[in-house]
Amino acid sequence: MPIFFDESKKTFNLFSKDMQYTMYVDQNERLCHAYWGKKIRALDIDHIANFYKMAYGSNLSLELLPQEYPAYGGTDFRSPAYQVQFEDGSTVSDLKYAGYKIYDGKPKLDGLPATYVEDEDEAQTIEIYLHDGIGGLGVTLTYTVFEKFQAIARSVRFKNESSKQIKILRASSANVDFEDDDFVMIQLSGAWARERNIVKRHLVSGIQSIESRRGASSHQQNPFIALARPNTDEWEGEVYGFSLVYSGNFLAQVEVGQYESARASIGINPFDFSWLLEPSETFQTPEAVITYSYEGFNGMSQTYHKLYGTRLARGKYRDAERPVLVNNWEATYFNFNEEKLLTIAKEAKTLGIELFVLDDGWFGRRDADNSSLGDWFVDKRKLPEGLDGLAKKINEIGMKFGLWIEPEMVSPDSDLYRAHPEWCIHVNGRERNLSRNQLVLDFSRQDVCDYMIKTISELLRSANVSYVKWDMNRNMTEIGSDALPPERQRETAHRYILGLYRVMDVVTSSFPNVLFESCAGGGGRFDPGMLYYMPQTWTSDDTDAIERLKIQYGTSYVYPQVMMGSHVSDVPNHQVGRVTSVEIRSHVAMSANMGFELDLTKISEDEKVKVKSYISEYKKMRKLIQFGNFYRLLSPFDGNEAAWMIIDEKKDEFLLYHFKILGMPNAKNKRLRLKGISTDKNYKLEGTDEIYGGDELTFEGITIPYRHGDFQSALMHFISI
Repeated sequence: MPIFFDESKKTFNLFSKDMQYTMYVDQNERLCHAYWGKKIRALDIDHIANFYKMAYGSNLSLELLPQEYPAYGGTDFRSPAYQVQFEDGSTVSDLKYAGYKIYDGKPKLDGLPATYVEDEDEAQTIEIYLHDGIGGLGVTLTYTVFEKFQAIARSVRFKNESSKQIKILRASSANVDFEDDDFVMIQLSGAWARERNIVKRHLVSGIQSIESRRGASSHQQNPFIALARPNTDEWEGEVYGFSLVYSGNFLAQVEVGQYESARASIGINPFDFSWLLEPSETFQTPEAVITYSYEGFNGMSQTYHKLYGTRLARGKYRDAERPVLVNNWEATYFNFNEEKLLTIAKEAKTLGIELFVLDDGWFGRRDADNSSLGDWFVDKRKLPEGLDGLAKKINEIGMKFGLWIEPEMVSPDSDLYRAHPEWCIHVNGRERNLSRNQLVLDFSRQDVCDYMIKTISELLRSANVSYVKWDMNRNMTEIGSDALPPERQRETAHRYILGLYRVMDVVTSSFPNVLFESCAGGGGRFDPGMLYYMPQTWTSDDTDAIERLKIQYGTSYVYPQVMMGSHVSDVPNHQVGRVTSVEIRSHVAMSANMGFELDLTKISEDEKVKVKSYISEYKKMRKLIQFGNFYRLLSPFDGNEAAWMIIDEKKDEFLLYHFKILGMPNAKNKRLRLKGISTDKNYKLEGTDEIYGGDELTFEGITIPYRHGDFQSALMHFISI
């Protein structure tokens, strides 16, 4: 079994594949962190405990001791994992060990997304009970160890076991105290249209952190950090990953203390957050998934990809090939009618595209972004036969029909807002600031959630909808709710996320045959929480192929390619004005879930021939592309090239992608060493007579021919013989 408790030494050992995580209870009944890393044959806990006794003497300060879930108020002056306020106003607490329970399987988290198991034999769970006897606070630390993954799912449940109110001020989902600080911190940062760029920095004394205060996980920071040893690369070195299964305000931080130890934590952002617990009430934190790799960043990514791809995503489309789609947004924006849409759809069908998606502008009086959000009824000026009529005509062409919605938002110029101005996030007496001419509906309210469930369900029953793009185009400001009393106003942002999860759970469960794709102005909510309900996300509003190299490369640190939407768009590109070939645009899109976002009736006949060829090629390799193992070779953050591979599980087939960004004069051919393939097999390069040994490709490499000009790409398909 993967979890063992040594009663004599009060030691917990958690084993997962090649990983070990060890805790122990000290002489003062505190739960201490002992070890996290590669499996050790016989870890003697006395060696660890004695180290701290010898190093720091009998007057051991808690600031020197690695703790599993540290408190505020004692002799530890570092940031705590949690903090509460008791009814007398005090914020000092002290958790002592109170017992444990081990069982097979993995529990669901009430109202929250989380990883899961399909069979109890896949994982084992331990709950460790801690208690503050003076304050009447109970805390349960939950750890699920997956047998096939080097990962542990962690969460925390608070319970008010007193007869008085307790207010939670801080509630991390996971905390790890490392005994040293010799790490590089990796984060995925950026902005709208340039999400998830890789940022690396050496730890220094003090706090280094990423966070969101925007009501969403955000374009600016992804709810993920990793700590890597300084010389770690893609293939070698130790990496510790922290990923939060949550879509709202979060904080991930590492504090280096005066004794050069590092404390890492991740969870709900304590900024502007509190939660009031009445007697006997509980509060559940989101889940954090922590991973360990001794095989570099690739090892970490492989764990997240497989775990999130098979035990986070759910439903019919988790394992199903995703369709090639065309979206009309960049083709028409708001200026369309049924005839124009059908013209694009007919052209798309001749090219081999399978799904037509109608984007923004089909409802209310939506001729621009300044009205009608919330009024989810068809604009008969544009679609005289309604959604049902359009869907039937799209189906008659031989394509499936998809639809864009933005159900979390409301326009001040809408029937819904005029009827219910109290239904938006706001603070009475304060200005209601607009972004993209819209406000955020208050999903912390049950009546708003019930209304939206009913509205979306009726909409999806009104036509043969096979796909939904669920968008969210602004962050929260003036965070407050008419439905909450003053002492609970700081619960609004988290209650919003809980309400959103409830709406998504009901809607996606009610329409299991619909493929849902999440979106938040592109990649503003590309997080594990959303991927629990919707198995893919629109990666970024930036459709430029060159920018997408960085965006998709960074995204791959945590998320598999099957979760990324990637489209071929028009040139000059609408976001950056860059002109690139249809070849490189297609090759980038063919690295993930391929789609198109342009007016296909306006491209040249030569481009149509190429597009048709790329779509046909993609369909033949689609299962491999979407579900194969992804390996990064060359980083676009480090130079003028990018390269990656996608390999099937048996290593019988793989794809090699290579991208050159800018042309160089008098450049020579380069050789690229491949990774992840079998050195014992021979591989044929499709479309040629060339045969390579897997060992040759691994140790000697393959020649990447010089290609003249900027923005060049190559896609090579190899099959074992």
